Amino acid sequence: MSFTQEDTHAINTIRVLAADTVFKSNSGHPGAPMGCAPMAHLLFSRFMNYNPKNPKWANRDRFVLSNGHACALQYILLHLMGYPTTMDDLKSFRQLHSKTPGHPECHMTEGIEVTTGPLGQGFANAVGLAIGEAHMAATYNKPGFELFNNYTFMITGDGCLQEGVSCEAASLAGHLQLGKLIALYDDNHISIDGDTEVSFTEDVVKRFESYGWHVLVVKDGNNDLEGIAKAIEEAKKVTDKPTLIKVFTTIGFGSLMAGTEKVHGSPLKADDIVQLKKAMGFNPEESFHVPQSTYDLYHAKAAKGAAINHEWDALLEKYSAEFPVLAAELKRRLAKELPEDWAKALPRFTPADKPIATRKLSEAVLNKVADLLPELMIGSADLTGSNLTRWKTAVDFQPENSGIGNYSGRYLRYGVREHGMAAIMNGLDAYGGIIPGGATFLNFISYASGAVRLSALSGHRVLYIMTHDSIGLGEDGPTHQPIETMAMIRATPTLVDMRPADGNETSGAYLFAISAKDRPTVLAFTRQDLPQLEGSSVEKTLFGGYVLQEVEGADVTLVGTGSEVSLAVDAAKLLAEQGIKARIVSMPSTTLFDEQSHEYRASVLIDGVPSVSVEAMTTFGWNRYAHESLGIDTFGASGPFKEVYKHFELVPEAVAAKVQKIVAFYKNEGHVPSLVRKYFH
Repeated sequence: MSFTQEDTHAINTIRVLAADTVFKSNSGHPGAPMGCAPMAHLLFSRFMNYNPKNPKWANRDRFVLSNGHACALQYILLHLMGYPTTMDDLKSFRQLHSKTPGHPECHMTEGIEVTTGPLGQGFANAVGLAIGEAHMAATYNKPGFELFNNYTFMITGDGCLQEGVSCEAASLAGHLQLGKLIALYDDNHISIDGDTEVSFTEDVVKRFESYGWHVLVVKDGNNDLEGIAKAIEEAKKVTDKPTLIKVFTTIGFGSLMAGTEKVHGSPLKADDIVQLKKAMGFNPEESFHVPQSTYDLYHAKAAKGAAINHEWDALLEKYSAEFPVLAAELKRRLAKELPEDWAKALPRFTPADKPIATRKLSEAVLNKVADLLPELMIGSADLTGSNLTRWKTAVDFQPENSGIGNYSGRYLRYGVREHGMAAIMNGLDAYGGIIPGGATFLNFISYASGAVRLSALSGHRVLYIMTHDSIGLGEDGPTHQPIETMAMIRATPTLVDMRPADGNETSGAYLFAISAKDRPTVLAFTRQDLPQLEGSSVEKTLFGGYVLQEVEGADVTLVGTGSEVSLAVDAAKLLAEQGIKARIVSMPSTTLFDEQSHEYRASVLIDGVPSVSVEAMTTFGWNRYAHESLGIDTFGASGPFKEVYKHFELVPEAVAAKVQKIVAFYKNEGHVPSLVRKYFH
């Protein structure tokens, strides 16, 4: 592969633009873009297939900037390639309402595949993207019809490779033999604290080789374009291992502060930018200048990508004639549409049906719908037998040579890697045509919270299937019993909490989670059996909260969620014996309830009647929906679950006694504040 002065000039254009962009905003990270410019230039000018006119083309090569603080680099490349990122967008970098936020956000900027910034997340997202390609290729490719064969490239750095989430994802990627995953490691030996010798001295090459990766080293990433290009070419030839290319670079190349932490997270000084531009052949009096030859170079590559896209479209039409059923399914999946009438398969229950743990009810749902929804890719973090997430006809996603599955399989064995699992699922959703779901115990979603937060921020449709959702898990005790966990979930913007009380609500929870195209959902399921409730409904679950049992002249409203709804029902029966009339509200999702109309919410939480919430977790947050709250504001306890519930006074007799006192208090007060007006207005 030969290179010209135009390549050098394009690389220097990226470096100078990075300096200008960060200087103009007086905020950002110029050093990494300046150091990474050669490898980024080669990826986008020589190797990657993309089409700025059709950014969502299904077989485009994917690029992830794992070290998202270097986002000026990605915005500059998008501009040079002809994506909608304009020069004005570069000038408004990190400003309010701009298309160029402080770190890459896939929902904000066309051409950004995944939201990165928190280090290590992008690395794991890239693993998810690579799994997506392998699965879609194995599912839809036919002889003469190679619809899916794209590569996933990423640039990662020292910080990303120190994060636990990247280690989890890298380990799994090696096990899965993801040969179309290529990571370029920007080894500039600098972190915010200074030289990495202060904290990061391990042999990264040996570590990744032990993971099962193919590892290459380029000693001069500042100038050796041929060496970088040869490494990428060699990586593409290795089909049974992901590749890490360790590229030694100088952070802030060309700056007076090059090679130091000072150029990492602060704009270059004005005089530094002047000398940089002079040294790189630019007019120091001009800012945000791009030579036409640089535009021409990138636009030519984009035109080639558009031509390849056009050829792919033609191939898909031929495929449609040859395999009409598969083609229709593929197009439906890529459009994020669901099969007609799939929801009719969701199980429905009556009070005559036996009590069942909601994790078992979840298993029943998956067995009913998994074969109707080929886009579902479900997995567990080494808790399959407890989470009950593997349906009867499931095939594991594994390399063909493993003998235990294949890439068309839809069940993922994530191993004990909760954080990696969540971040990989974000990548799976970003790939397109896939609805990922991953399971562990609810308490251990805390391990994954960094990635769960990005699911919500990015609008990824991810199913977090969380079992053993309360003190009801019993003997495993406080280390495993979630107390504050649901409060954290409910506090996360756009993340949907679902804690169903029985079979109908479990089906309703899945109906919402699978149908929601741009939101993640946490489905919290019990270990212990729960009764099928009179008045529960698949459809009413979608309102977040609804009146399960109404009474005239009510003295109190009991608001329960999950396993505590049946507790509220039983307590209401005891209260009735004391002449106290209790309405029952089931609240499977406070998030969805908040999104209902004022009139609807006011019809559920009615004025003039005290409301009491009951949940076997923290009472934090329930003041929005209840005047008084019964719950657990300490850690849990070890023991058989019925004894633990009794210990925390969450049994019908104790709840009824407390509610009786609350009713008496408000009658004595003579006034019950309006919950809906208090909170929602």
